[in-house]
Amino acid sequence: MITPWEVEGLIDYKKLMEDFGMDSFEKILDKIKDPHRLMRRKIIFGHREYERILNAMERDGNFVVMSGFMPSGLPHIGHKMTMEEIVWHQKKGAKAFVAIADIEAHVVRNVSWEKTDEIGMMYVKSLIALGLEEDAVIYFQSASNHVKDLAMELAKEVNFSELKAVYGFESETSLAKMFVTVIQAADILHPQLKDFGGPKPVVVPVGADQDPHIRLTRDLAAKSNIFSFEKIEGGIRVRSRKGSEYLKKLNSLNFEMKKFEEHIDIFGDENEVEKAVRSLEVELGGYAFIPPSSIYHKFVTGLRGGKMSSSKPESYISLFEDLKLVEKKIMNALTGGRATSEEQRRLGGEPEKCVIFELYTYHLVENDRELKRIEEDCRSGKILCGRCKKVALEMMLEFLKDFREKMDEIEKEIDLYRIIKR
Repeated sequence: MITPWEVEGLIDYKKLMEDFGMDSFEKILDKIKDPHRLMRRKIIFGHREYERILNAMERDGNFVVMSGFMPSGLPHIGHKMTMEEIVWHQKKGAKAFVAIADIEAHVVRNVSWEKTDEIGMMYVKSLIALGLEEDAVIYFQSASNHVKDLAMELAKEVNFSELKAVYGFESETSLAKMFVTVIQAADILHPQLKDFGGPKPVVVPVGADQDPHIRLTRDLAAKSNIFSFEKIEGGIRVRSRKGSEYLKKLNSLNFEMKKFEEHIDIFGDENEVEKAVRSLEVELGGYAFIPPSSIYHKFVTGLRGGKMSSSKPESYISLFEDLKLVEKKIMNALTGGRATSEEQRRLGGEPEKCVIFELYTYHLVENDRELKRIEEDCRSGKILCGRCKKVALEMMLEFLKDFREKMDEIEKEIDLYRIIKR
């Protein structure tokens, strides 16, 4: 079972992509210049329409990276993956939008508003310490009228049956938890509002458990628009969801057209045609939302096995963890070692089953050749688990010390950032 609030069982990522209708990220990897290590190492495994983002990178750089964090527990190394993906896209030219999901934390996890403020700022500062630049838009859901107003409009386009199909909600599910789903959709879509420059491609980097939000948002984007698009040979077929009178407005566009009762075929460069139609829709008072793109990273394994979870402190390393506790957690972590040292020297270890090797892969080792050497030393039995854990511990402590030094410096720079708070 996979929902945005609960994950149970072993995850078959191939089956997950088939069931959820995701595309393989590996198939577009060769189109990405200087891919992030999470991309190179197939930790980012799936996507929806990421080609839109690649096109925006190549054409004009007018795109957004947007994701959010629920301040119900301290930021940990699982959150660090999403933070790094936001920063990477920002450095590729994206405008970054970051939501602190305090409404969700309050209504779903019963976290007080005071606590969401406190923990939320820890996420904000962590992002900045990891490289988020000053032009990012950082906001708490409860403070954004853009998000709350848009959520009310989106709520008109969805009913309980649809939410039940997407999320598995039951009759006992609270109205607040259901409404959070349209808040999330408004988070994702509001960077395309007129106040933020209008329609543009948006990519949402998330874990696979957040895909229900993406599916709902893409559906709501389509339902909220005046015009819909269908590719045809040499152009775009345009239909109106709000009545045929809107199709007549397309006559003002300077393209070759064929007009039919229910649609108009417009010929020319697909990107230019779509851009022109969306601009017209905004002039007519519509949203013209571009369906959001998304990329999905694998779940992080908990230090003792299973999925890393904010509700299980023993499963994760917080970015603010006491360093003595970090040492204890890493030295007690699950490995892919054999039953005895002698057996491991003879048979070698199994890095694919090892939480420590996952730490190297996801977080600690940037150089692919160095990672390959660590894997070979493990498989050959050249290095034993005790020594390997100590090396990982040294790397983790070095990262955390550097991170915390940056956190101390941020207090002097925080006013340079645009942070929308209650």
